[in-house]
Amino acid sequence: MTPSTLSPTAAAAEKTMQTHHRLMDHYGAPSLKERRDPLSELIVTILSQNTSDTNRDRAYAQLRQRFPTWEAVRDAPTGAVQEAIRPAGLADTKAPRIQAALRTIAEERGELSLDFLRDMPLPEARAWLTSMHGVGPKTAAIVLLFAMQRPAFPVDTHVHRVTKRLGLIPPRASREAAHELLEAIVPPDLYYDLHINLINLGRQVCRPTNPAHDRCVVRDLCDTFRSLAP
Repeated sequence: MTPSTLSPTAAAAEKTMQTHHRLMDHYGAPSLKERRDPLSELIVTILSQNTSDTNRDRAYAQLRQRFPTWEAVRDAPTGAVQEAIRPAGLADTKAPRIQAALRTIAEERGELSLDFLRDMPLPEARAWLTSMHGVGPKTAAIVLLFAMQRPAFPVDTHVHRVTKRLGLIPPRASREAAHELLEAIVPPDLYYDLHINLINLGRQVCRPTNPAHDRCVVRDLCDTFRSLAP
């Protein structure tokens, strides 16, 4: 069957596999990041919003050094938490958000742990996480995939931009909608590798402005590049 005879979903799935293989050949298999427990991964992901990995890691290290337990973070004066996470930026927003999440978990579960999500059906686990203020689909998917190895595909700004340009998802698809769209066409066992390699491509080549088409290993698959070609 040729690509022109495939349904739109099947064609997107075929292009996704081609993209995956190209990126694996170019970047290699991503190394597995340090596995954190689900609650720690949630806090790290909140800290990572709108900042660099370096600043996120500095803020997380300072937070853990200042407060030895998550109970201590929950019960601390908000100003003290803000000061600890200042390197991550937006501390005035992130500190109350972290403390609110910790209070919600403790009140609803009786302890500060998200390990119960490991055995919860995936849609329910995702819904439980996103019911907390400030926890969106991306944050929930990162916690589920990175900390629990559950099949959720995180869509950050790089993944969203690259997959739209490639034509894996519709050009007007929101980042929230992209989670479901990509999970429908990406095999679950490829979620981690493809997520990381799409981020690599987005950071290094498929930048928001002035993308480096001459260095792109998937440009012949890219709807946007083809639209620009004379």
